[in-house]
Amino acid sequence: MILVTGGAGYIGSHFVLYCKEHGEQPIVLDNLVYGHKEAVPAGVPLIVGDMGDPKLLDEIFTRYPIDAVVHFAAYAYVGESVTDPAKYYLNNTVATLAVLEAMRRHGVNKFIFSSTCATYGNPVTVPMDELHPQAPINPYGQSKYFVEQILKAYSLAYSLKFVALRYFNAAGGDPEGRIGESHDPETHLIPIALQVAQGKRPQISVFGTDYDTPDGTCIRDYIHILDLAQAHQLALKRLREGADSDIFNLGSEQGYSVNEVLRICEKVSGRKIARVNEPRRAGDPPRLVASAAKARAVLGWAPTFQNLDAIIETAWKWEEKRHY
Repeated sequence: MILVTGGAGYIGSHFVLYCKEHGEQPIVLDNLVYGHKEAVPAGVPLIVGDMGDPKLLDEIFTRYPIDAVVHFAAYAYVGESVTDPAKYYLNNTVATLAVLEAMRRHGVNKFIFSSTCATYGNPVTVPMDELHPQAPINPYGQSKYFVEQILKAYSLAYSLKFVALRYFNAAGGDPEGRIGESHDPETHLIPIALQVAQGKRPQISVFGTDYDTPDGTCIRDYIHILDLAQAHQLALKRLREGADSDIFNLGSEQGYSVNEVLRICEKVSGRKIARVNEPRRAGDPPRLVASAAKARAVLGWAPTFQNLDAIIETAWKWEEKRHY
């Protein structure tokens, strides 16, 4: 049985749905600050509470035969992390320690960590592999980086087995449209663009058109949410088979510029997307693209969604029928 922290959020809920459909029994712990109870599949226990609450954690580990934790719970707004760093260090780092300590008390030693390419900071080389220097440039990336260091120390001292998965840009939704991306506020490019296409927003801002890229806009690596879910399940399978702790990048290994993303959104939706060009945002690197060769070779990971058109089609399906 798997405890999924943050399992009512965007990435966590898709993992819960994926693993439930592949024979696992997940349990969700989520405080619903950003998660949605409607995103948790029927038949999956949802415990509403704080992952930093030791008493609640002890109750959960005592009540359920949990053998692993898949940890998604985190605050993830980069700008907010700069203006309110305490919120990010307390929740993303300190509360994660509470989860790890509860695991130690109850003899659970398998941990899958939702990390991020934000631990790398500005790119030195592109594509970025797992040996790329880590120098996060904001408290959000730092909070995840600190957890990775804690996991390495716990792995040496307490026999914890972990896999940290460093995502690039998660995108898309359940192909059947049951769940999808729903943030408040929404900051991600694809859902904002599709909401402009629907007429729910007047326009989208393009931050920076003078980068050293073919069309002047930033380039990013997008990966479908179910391909992320599959990687988490493969990582857990590997730990259950006795593998040592490890770290993997997860990305498509393809880069798409902001303008390319908007053109594909227009193609998929069949509607024009009004845009306005704005100055660059501080801290936006020109190009972030993953090397996911290690995940492919070691985990046997084979992403299903091979191009951005297919990813955006699932996002559009969700936007047309979203119910939370």
